[in-house]
Amino acid sequence: MEDGSAETEALIGNSSEDVRSHLDGRNAAAEFKVYKRRWFILFVLCLLNCSNSMSWLTFAPVADQTAQYLQVSLNLVNWLSLVYVLVAIFFSLITTWVLDTLGLRFSLIMGSWLNMLGSVLRYVGVLNCIPKWAVFPMVMGGQTLCAFAQPLVIFAPTKLAALWFPDYQRATANMMASMANTVGLLFANIFSPMIISYNNNLVMLLFIYAIPATVACFLATVGIRERVPPTPPSASVVTSSSEPFLQGVKLLLTNKAYMVLLVCFGSGIGIFTCFSTFLEQILCVKGYSNDFAGLCGAVSIVFGVLGAFFLGLYVDKTKNFTEVTKINMCLTSLGCSVFAVVSQLSDQKIIIGAVCAWFGLFGYSVYPIAMELGVECSYPVGEATSSGLIFVSGQIQAALYMLLLQALAKPVADSPLSVCATGADANLSWTVPVLVMAGLCALGTCCFVGFFHTDYRRLRAEATASPKTVTDQSTGGDTWANSTDA
Repeated sequence: MEDGSAETEALIGNSSEDVRSHLDGRNAAAEFKVYKRRWFILFVLCLLNCSNSMSWLTFAPVADQTAQYLQVSLNLVNWLSLVYVLVAIFFSLITTWVLDTLGLRFSLIMGSWLNMLGSVLRYVGVLNCIPKWAVFPMVMGGQTLCAFAQPLVIFAPTKLAALWFPDYQRATANMMASMANTVGLLFANIFSPMIISYNNNLVMLLFIYAIPATVACFLATVGIRERVPPTPPSASVVTSSSEPFLQGVKLLLTNKAYMVLLVCFGSGIGIFTCFSTFLEQILCVKGYSNDFAGLCGAVSIVFGVLGAFFLGLYVDKTKNFTEVTKINMCLTSLGCSVFAVVSQLSDQKIIIGAVCAWFGLFGYSVYPIAMELGVECSYPVGEATSSGLIFVSGQIQAALYMLLLQALAKPVADSPLSVCATGADANLSWTVPVLVMAGLCALGTCCFVGFFHTDYRRLRAEATASPKTVTDQSTGGDTWANSTDA
C-alpha cells in the first residue's frame, strides 16, 4: 500500500473522535506501522521552526543598530522580541486546542502562512517607499504575525513524534524538531551581525530571512496532505487525547509532578529567553563587539544542538527522562552563575565563550527531553496540551523576567569601555540583573530537583499493549520496538 493516502484523506476534516475511532479499528485489525513520509513532515517542521525562531531573534543581536535605523529607543527594539512572549501567553491555550482537536496538518499549514506573511510584511516595512512614521509599526506588525505562528509550530514536535514515530524514535524526532528552533537562533546570532556589518541596513537582512519562511510555507501547503498516518505507530496514539480539552487542562493542573515541571522548567525557558534577548546589551558595555556577542550566542546554540543530539539518542535507549533533566538543570544553573560573574569583566573573551558553550550544552539540549517528560507524566492528556502549557509558563515567566531585568538595568554616567550605540539608554549597568537571573535559575533548579517525582505513564501503557512489533513501510520489514530503525 502506498501509505494508505486515499484512506487518510477521508479523515481530514473529521472530528478528533472520528480519528480516534479510526485508529482504534486499525489497532484491533493490524500491527503498528510507521511510514517513510514521516521524515518529510519532520523536515518541514524543522524548516518552519528554524525560520520562525530566526524571525524572533532577528533584531536582538543588532539591537543598537536597529534602534538607530528605525529611529526608536532600545526598549522599543526589545519589544520586537517581547511581542513573541506576550502573544504566546494569550494565544497558546487556543493553539493547544487547535493542535489536539483540528490536527497537526491544519496547525502546520496555518503556522507557515502566518510566518511567511509576517516575514514579508517586515521586509516591506523597511523599503524606502514606506513613510518613516510607518516603518516601525509595519515591522512590529510583521513581527506580531510571526509571533502568532510560533505556538502553532513550537508545540508541534511532541505531537508529530507521537503521531508518526514509534516509541524508540520519539525522543530523537522531538529533539530534531525542537532543536531546529535553536538552530534558527544560531543563524540569527550569526547572520544578523554579519549582514548588518556588511551593508548597515535592515532591507537585505529582512529579505534574506523571508526566503526560508516562504519555502516552508510552500512545502507545508503542498506537501503535507494527511492529518494522521493510516496506521498508528504505537499503542499510545490510540488512547492519547482521549480526554476533552478542558478536562485535560484540569487533569494537568491537579497533577503535582506536572505542575512542578510546569513552574520550574518554565522558569528555565524564561531565563534562556532573557539570555538570548539581552546578551548583546550585556556584553557591549564591557567593550565586547556585536560580532563577539553573536559568536557567543552561536557557540551556546551549537553546543546545545550537539548536546540535544546525544541526549536524544541516550534517552531513546534508556528512557531516563527525569535523571537527564535534573542533571542538566543543575549544570545549567552552575553555568548561569558563572556567566553572571564573568560577563561583568573586560578582556575575558575565552572565558565568556567557554561559559556560553557550557550554558548551551546543558541548557538548550534539555528542552526536548523535558517536553517528552511532560508528556510521560501527564499521559493520556494530549501532547500539544501538556507541552503547550509548559511553554506558556515559560513565556509568562520570560515576560516578567525581561521586565524585571530591564527595570534593574540602570544607566551609567561613565563607561569608557562601552561599544554600545550612542543614546541615553544605550550604556546600562547589567551587574544586578545578571545576578538576579542567576538566582532565579538556581531557585527553579533546586525546586525541581527536590520536588519532582513521577511515573512514566505513556511507557507503562505501551508496555502492556499488543502487538509488540512495528512495521516500517520505508523498508517493508518488521522492526521490534526495542531496536533501532532500519
